[in-house]
Amino acid sequence: MYDVNSKRADDFINHEEILDTLKYADENKENGALIDSLIEKAKLRKGLSHREASVLLACEIEEKNQEIFRLAEQIKKDFYGNRIVMFAPLYLSNYCINGCTYCPYHMKNKHIARKKLTQEEIRREVIALQDMGHKRLALEAGEDPVHNTMEYYLECINTIYGIKHKNGAIRRVNINIAATTVDHYRLLKEAGIGTYILFQETYHKESYLTLHPTGPKHDYNYHTEAMDRAMEGGIDDVGLGVLFGLDKYRYEFAGLLMHAEHLEAAFGVGPHTISVPRLKRADDIDPGQFDNGIDDDIFAKLVACIRISVPYTGMIISTRENQTTRERVLHLGISQISGGSRTSVGGYYEPEPEDKKSEQFDVSDTRSLDEVVRWLMQMDYIPSFCTACYREGRTGDRFMSLCKSGQIQNCCHPNALMTLKEYLMDYASPETKAIGDKLIEKEVLNVPNEKARSIVLENLRLIEQDNRRDFRF
Repeated sequence: MYDVNSKRADDFINHEEILDTLKYADENKENGALIDSLIEKAKLRKGLSHREASVLLACEIEEKNQEIFRLAEQIKKDFYGNRIVMFAPLYLSNYCINGCTYCPYHMKNKHIARKKLTQEEIRREVIALQDMGHKRLALEAGEDPVHNTMEYYLECINTIYGIKHKNGAIRRVNINIAATTVDHYRLLKEAGIGTYILFQETYHKESYLTLHPTGPKHDYNYHTEAMDRAMEGGIDDVGLGVLFGLDKYRYEFAGLLMHAEHLEAAFGVGPHTISVPRLKRADDIDPGQFDNGIDDDIFAKLVACIRISVPYTGMIISTRENQTTRERVLHLGISQISGGSRTSVGGYYEPEPEDKKSEQFDVSDTRSLDEVVRWLMQMDYIPSFCTACYREGRTGDRFMSLCKSGQIQNCCHPNALMTLKEYLMDYASPETKAIGDKLIEKEVLNVPNEKARSIVLENLRLIEQDNRRDFRF
């Protein structure tokens, strides 16, 4: 039986409920009156259920699809303005005992270079990331109880937060590691992580078991229930995602929204972020061997439908996607992107030798962080390096209540401008700085509160003239 409140994966991600949902969507994909009513409901900015959203995803009426795209763009602006949060992944280790058929870290891959960063290597990598201008990292690692222990992760987090280089500092560490226990999640929370991220890969249980034939990740229920344990361990910012291309995208979409609904129902807090990676070529992995790849048009519609269905969530796109694709979906719902990324274990401090490659997937957008920042500003986006909410305790239900009410704008817009100013002063090329200074001059006028605007102007002056840093609302 489908039960959104249940703590059992088979109940809150119920196969029969998804099949019924897809059948309902197929029956109504040309039902103009129903689609109009769902679009009107979505305009209230309270979201849509997985069943309602699945009708819009299946919709084949072109004029209605254009309405969906326009609405997604407007909702993105209403909740997140024109800010785009910047981050970078940092791969700690690619040792892994799982047999995932879509990932080159799988245990049977004997030719990929296996690596695990020492604390000194982490220090070098982090300083290189700080010298680019990054303030927010997402830690990544394979699953290996011998090499990748919780003690190792905690030591890494402590090392990263302790590195101060010139004006550089990593102010938020998110982490994407294998499903673990409540006690371990509690330790991660105590270590000061921001968001715990774990991709489901696929919500289709039968496919999941086939795609994960060996290793602890084979346990579908343990993996799917990980976010519940993370919440019980005190981590109230969690990030969901599926790997589009492994199974049918409409099934994954329904499962993803059901997972978000479950977290909201069971804990009062939906996902802080939703990521939308697509299967890409990597080492011995050929995406052509999988039958469920999606084209750019479907990908864009997925982003738009997630945005209007879960309007409060941050949406993340990585350098798996090229510049053209990233530009298209920025308008439709994406609020966080990576820049200057490496998907290898090491590689920021110095490039990997050709014969010792350790990349998890091929990077499609190879531009530097400065190039990505300039590109965003040329489209009138504000690249934000802000980490204030996390450090001011605005996480979980506190963040969600502010986000859903629109009040978060009063903090985020000023914080984005001040952190962008830091980037321009410390790291930007002359061309990027010139574009950024003009953007800040224009955007500071959009700080609605007069008192707040005067504080921002004074802080911007102190950043530039007195070399002061880390102001935040």
